[in-house]
Amino acid sequence: MNESLLWKVRHFVYNHFADTTHPPNVEDTAAYFNISTQEASEYYKELHNRHAFFLEPESLAIRMANPFSGIPTDFKVHANGKIYYANCAWDMLGIPAALHTDAAIEAVCTESNETVKLEIRNGNIALVAVPGGEDAASSTLLVHFPLPFARWYDDLIST
Repeated sequence: MNESLLWKVRHFVYNHFADTTHPPNVEDTAAYFNISTQEASEYYKELHNRHAFFLEPESLAIRMANPFSGIPTDFKVHANGKIYYANCAWDMLGIPAALHTDAAIEAVCTESNETVKLEIRNGNIALVAVPGGEDAASSTLLVHFPLPFARWYDDLIST
């Protein structure tokens, strides 16, 4: 396996997410690099094994390339005139950072099903709207991760 091409494939996947809001498929990647779909598949599997991105089980479809999600989630990030999906609360902050841009974020709280709205402006986070109609300016947002970081890959989808 060509180590240099491996990281170029990773770079292509992330650029594709940034440009289009969704992941490329193996055929897109193979065409871009003028390689076979079998070779592109092997690169996808290797990048998955190295936790560079996360494939759907028993598939070559990219589910996650942190902070980007390949499927719609409860963490919607509006940036650069596009809507991106993040995998979790941590990643919803990572998308504006990865894109080096301001953003408006809508996150649905797991327990209450209520929406929290945040803005990222010049690298600063501001709460815009919080559940229950509380004053956003005087509110504090707490994010809970059900598993410690060291165990996230035990069940990355549920984490």
